[in-house]
Amino acid sequence: MTRVYVRPAHRGHGGGAALLAAVASRARAAGADRIRLDTRGDLVEARALYARHGYREIPAYNDGVYAEHWFEKVLS
Repeated sequence: MTRVYVRPAHRGHGGGAALLAAVASRARAAGADRIRLDTRGDLVEARALYARHGYREIPAYNDGVYAEHWFEKVLS
């Protein structure tokens, strides 16, 4: 998953959660069994959002220049 973005004026109203749910639904429908993402260390709110929605930190799986934290969600 790449670049889930909610405009600052709309944050805190469930938009991020809705986007994550939509991505997971589409991924399941396409036959994916997990979603992975990476993010920067300064995106504290994003990391908290991922954790609240079942994403767990995992070891690095890429060497992205801005990647400082890596997450995975197993789809069931």
